[in-house]
Amino acid sequence: MNKLILIVLLLAIVEGCTKEDRTSTTPIDEVIDTTGQKLRKWVSLATDLGQGMGTAKVYKQNNQLLLALVDMIISNGPDLHIYLSKEADPINFIDLGKLESTNGNQVYEIPVNTDLSMYNHALVHCQLYNHLFGNTELK
Repeated sequence: MNKLILIVLLLAIVEGCTKEDRTSTTPIDEVIDTTGQKLRKWVSLATDLGQGMGTAKVYKQNNQLLLALVDMIISNGPDLHIYLSKEADPINFIDLGKLESTNGNQVYEIPVNTDLSMYNHALVHCQLYNHLFGNTELK
């Protein structure tokens, strides 16, 4: 019975928003300059709701840190954001902005003076419902 209630609540969260609230599903093919210094990457995305996969790499180019999501695909939802976090949950994090699309190649600027040794997780988080869609440890 508890599992049924949980499933109904999760479906209400995901389906409770209009199509306008959801993240774009149009693939993005943002050019990713791979000549910069690659600092970290992940190769899989663990998800709590739906499925996700892709590769993320942190680059340093011209003194700017960048998080590049390559061939990323994740389940859709409302108000999805990309976070850099100190933990696998959105507790101590930096919001890099709205997820541009649920699939494709995307690049996000990491704020200057961010200590990457402190922020070693990348998260996809729904701000509207405070729900974690996916996370990965940057290594």
